[in-house]
Amino acid sequence: MTVAEERFTRCPGCKTIFRVTPQQLAMRAGQVRCGHCQTVFDGVAALVSLAPQTREEFPQDEASMGPPTVTLRNSQALHPVSEPDDADARAAAADRAEQEAEDAEAIADPPIDYSARFSWQEKQERRLVPSWALALAIPILLALLAGQALFHFRDAIAAHWPTTKPTLIKLCAAAGCEVRPMADISGLSIEASDLQADPAHRGLLILSSTIRNRAPFALAYPYVELTLSDAQDQIVVRRAFAPEEYLSAAADPRIGIGGNTELAVKLFIDASATSQAGYQVYLFYP
Repeated sequence: MTVAEERFTRCPGCKTIFRVTPQQLAMRAGQVRCGHCQTVFDGVAALVSLAPQTREEFPQDEASMGPPTVTLRNSQALHPVSEPDDADARAAAADRAEQEAEDAEAIADPPIDYSARFSWQEKQERRLVPSWALALAIPILLALLAGQALFHFRDAIAAHWPTTKPTLIKLCAAAGCEVRPMADISGLSIEASDLQADPAHRGLLILSSTIRNRAPFALAYPYVELTLSDAQDQIVVRRAFAPEEYLSAAADPRIGIGGNTELAVKLFIDASATSQAGYQVYLFYP
């Protein structure tokens, strides 16, 4: 065979290049088997040229096909495809495709060990916090919760259980807080009230009111709110008085109103800039 008659075909599987003859390609319509990787391919369609080429003449997919002179083998390594071999090749190709699919599935979705999924041993391995740490943390959290409850409800605890008050006072002294009378507005009521003009001073009003503590323990002094209204029952003015404003100088605001006792309140109000026909007294805690 002359140089002009030389033909070269490339195996698409392993990129091996074979020197072939036209007679060899004419057999089985050009279907041949690679003697290197056993791939069956069309030798005519896979013909390549080994003639020198310029960079502009390289095909666009030349880089993906690999260098044309990687491996060059004689045509004896290229076998014509026979009928029985063709069936075997298809079966081998099917086996390879099935194996590749199984490998891909194993990588994308690894098998789950359902038998150990709910086992005690696996749960122990997944537990990030050791059991001794949980056992130590529970009493600490309970102690913190109890301390927080004592801090927020210290006034109510001291009112309902007076024997605890000395201990709570000591704890508050260390924590920087204070035990005060309980603020429970439902335990207070206005037993009587009266608003009169001061005959000696024009425009001056005198509010007299009696606040009763119905609870068996002391309650904090409330705020007293006075509302003045006109003849159409429209609000003219409203004013809230803190305990320091209506208590006498000798009274201690921190003690509160004793259990089952009454407190007399008298307020002098300058109403010279207003005219009023009615009033209302209301107790509240801010």
